[in-house]
Amino acid sequence: MHYLVSHIEDLSAESDKAFIALAALHPLRLEEVLGLQWQDIDFRTHTIYIRRAVTHPNRNLGLVGEPKTEASKRPIAMVRQIEKYLSPGSPNQFVLGGDKPLSYTQVRRMCERIQREIHFPQSVTPRRFRTTVLTDIYDATKDIKSAQAAAGHTTAAMTLKYYVKGRDTGQDTAAPIAKAYGLD
Repeated sequence: MHYLVSHIEDLSAESDKAFIALAALHPLRLEEVLGLQWQDIDFRTHTIYIRRAVTHPNRNLGLVGEPKTEASKRPIAMVRQIEKYLSPGSPNQFVLGGDKPLSYTQVRRMCERIQREIHFPQSVTPRRFRTTVLTDIYDATKDIKSAQAAAGHTTAAMTLKYYVKGRDTGQDTAAPIAKAYGLD
């Protein structure tokens, strides 16, 4: 993920830069990224409001609807550094796509173009973005409730089971206990 983000400037299309800035740096489902309209991004408070999702039940015919669950309707903090990759349009326009949201085929082609332009050795996969961002949030905060809220999950178990991947398997678990009891 670090490689993708560090090569965002190498992308030629503004929409590709906006996609990576939103999808790779925020815990969003692809459907939520596609559902973002300019009215959902508050540049003053650096907040993204998840209010809708775009699904494609017939493959490329986008259906604008509600997010997956009630908990999915949420504000999330926006990474301030992405502002330069977002050129606001009319409030009801989609951030990616303008008057109508991108289709899955358009997203797949965009991901292939991104992979090719930055010479990324693996497939660029939106689902991987969400998993990595949620794992990074948990690793940085060690707060599963924060990761759960950012994910829009109703339970922490869902976040742990499917999204937060363990990285520190060799971590010293005795030192924090000793410190908590003043034994350090």
